[in-house]
Amino acid sequence: MATYQAGDGWDALGDPTRRAIVACLAERPQAVGELADALPISRPAVSQHLKVLKEAGLVTDRAAGTRRVYRLNPAGVAALRDQLDTYWARALDGFQDVTERPDEERS
Repeated sequence: MATYQAGDGWDALGDPTRRAIVACLAERPQAVGELADALPISRPAVSQHLKVLKEAGLVTDRAAGTRRVYRLNPAGVAALRDQLDTYWARALDGFQDVTERPDEERS
């Protein structure tokens, strides 16, 4: 059985709350309190989810006075996009291989 490893963006996005946080951060950078106001979870819970997203390389943070403002990490999101592009290209190649076979080979 595979175990969760910090740093895997796909595993981090497996949680619906973390996907909601990523969706919020896609709109604009936000502090923990702003995210908690937009979601049905507490600030400590948001902080824990942000920690997982940060370890996965999907978000970064910076100090802004007494708050930490989080934003999506373009490099982390681009890495996921590259993986999706690879999967999609493989799927299209497989589809093309099947459609180009003579009819008698397809069955």
